Amino acid sequence: MKFPVQTSPHVEARSSVADVMTTVLWALVPGTVAAVWLLGWGVLVNVLLAVGAAWLAEALMLWLRARPFRPALTDRSVLITGWILALCLPNLAPWWLPVVGAVFAVAVAKQLYGGIGYNLFNPAMVGYVVLLVSFPEAMTRWGAPIEGGAASLSFFEALQWSLFGVLPAGTGFDALSQATPLDQWRMVMTQGGEMAGAGASIWQGGGWSLWLNVAFLAGGAWMLWRGAIRWHIPVAMITGVLATATLLWGIDSERFADPLFHLISGGVIFGALFVATDPVTASTTPRGRLVFGFGIGMLAVLIRSFGNYPDGVAFAILLMNLAVPLIDYYTQPAVFGRKGRVDAGGEKGS
Repeated sequence: MKFPVQTSPHVEARSSVADVMTTVLWALVPGTVAAVWLLGWGVLVNVLLAVGAAWLAEALMLWLRARPFRPALTDRSVLITGWILALCLPNLAPWWLPVVGAVFAVAVAKQLYGGIGYNLFNPAMVGYVVLLVSFPEAMTRWGAPIEGGAASLSFFEALQWSLFGVLPAGTGFDALSQATPLDQWRMVMTQGGEMAGAGASIWQGGGWSLWLNVAFLAGGAWMLWRGAIRWHIPVAMITGVLATATLLWGIDSERFADPLFHLISGGVIFGALFVATDPVTASTTPRGRLVFGFGIGMLAVLIRSFGNYPDGVAFAILLMNLAVPLIDYYTQPAVFGRKGRVDAGGEKGS
């Protein structure tokens, strides 16, 4: 009797990196379509510019590092980096904003660490934070949603504004712009106001973010069904947001926003499904994913409530990326046949 002998690994992966990335790209479509409908064609202009710049930056860095082009440029990971970054940017951003953010995200946060699988921090969030810190004025110039605001511009008018800073005759930027709900709340907080006096303005016109979150939830459900992400991080992050916001709101409801406001405003749902679940920079153990997600949710609310920036999701994700090695170390599952954690040196841990 002959026994076939094969070299390891004996268990084949059910899907390739390109398959997973393709699922994520399809999952981004509902949210992107909703964003274009609600916020205007400027969102699509941002996506095209950021994805193009990210792809070119990846190719240039591979050439400089003398690495093969085909594996990195065909696994579609760089497209997701540019796409996610673009969805975080103001809908009437000038062209250089998505380009600079995408180039920095890919060249510095990804390729200087060795490429996909080696970066410690989420590249898209690094690019976003660099833009937010370096160009705060440009990053807060949002166009108003729905009719009468940025959504009234055609694709070519939005492209003309992005490339040349020119709007249609008789149209001023102030007529198209509007502070986001988080910006309004932040302004009230910094001026010593109270939620009761600003509640109407905060929620006025804020219903659009609910529909945007529903679209991203649809994409997230698709990724969960396809097995591209697991439930631990999104559920833990949303739980962290609700728990922390409920605690602060319970302490002082006149100063701190209610949990539902934190949940549907800003990038909580989008971040929980599409950013925090990045398999490279997130925790790898089931218990670790719960700790990782909850920590992001908690930090996001704390940064929003006590920090200098209105939306703390990006900062919270980067801070928890930093803690991933420690989280993974203390949440390793027990090895089969042993009790408790076993360290790399073979010593049994507590």
